[in-house]
Amino acid sequence: MGVHKQSVSFTDTAFAFARELVESGEYPNVSAAVSGEMARAKASRDKARVLFEAEVQRRLTLPLDRWEPVGALDEFTADARKHLARIAAKGRPDTDLRK
Repeated sequence: MGVHKQSVSFTDTAFAFARELVESGEYPNVSAAVSGEMARAKASRDKARVLFEAEVQRRLTLPLDRWEPVGALDEFTADARKHLARIAAKGRPDTDLRK
């Protein structure tokens, strides 16, 4: 595993949490706490993604007569379209992505 030296900033709350983890003996230092908690978060997201994918695959095997309507297609995809528009706008210098 490679190590990359990097300077980062934390909110007071995040730093306090990292310090608590060090003080409780879970990690030897703040750097290890941040790295460890990021690895835990990634593992959690990966697990959630795998479970979601399995559920989608399970539902796709259902016969069509057991499918339930999800609403109008334009409403169903609205959030995804907004997300894709934000991604497409990332390279544009005068675009506010916080909207």
